[in-house]
Amino acid sequence: MPAEPSLRRRPNPFLLAGGILSALAAVAHLGCIVFGAPWYRFLGAGEQMAQMDLAGHWYPTVVTLVIAGMLFTWSAYALSGAGIIRRLPLLRFVLCLVTGIYLVRGLGFYFLMPYFPGNSPTFWAVSSGICLVIGLVHLVGLRQTWSRI
Repeated sequence: MPAEPSLRRRPNPFLLAGGILSALAAVAHLGCIVFGAPWYRFLGAGEQMAQMDLAGHWYPTVVTLVIAGMLFTWSAYALSGAGIIRRLPLLRFVLCLVTGIYLVRGLGFYFLMPYFPGNSPTFWAVSSGICLVIGLVHLVGLRQTWSRI
């Protein structure tokens, strides 16, 4: 029998926000597939990805689907940690990994820039700031729920 509403734990707002933010990032990536080269350019994927998309090459679509799938998975884990959906396997480990990846991406962009020369400084500033915020949101939520997950 389910617990009375007053006895249920409230969802963790930080992991809930982290899950929503990861899902929004996934949807934005899917927008590149739907709307094509202008979205690849706008979201900073680089001119090469935009040109491959215009040429009908499979690579941009596959890479974008993989990234969107990963972001949706991360969203599910954050929602699981928040208490919104059922507990997923390896919850603590995956949330630590996701949090770490967001933080490293947010703080370590300088070291990634040489590997992606087609991306603008604006892309790096904006995307790294977004990743840093999402990582910090996850970190706070993870810290708050550590004993329960």
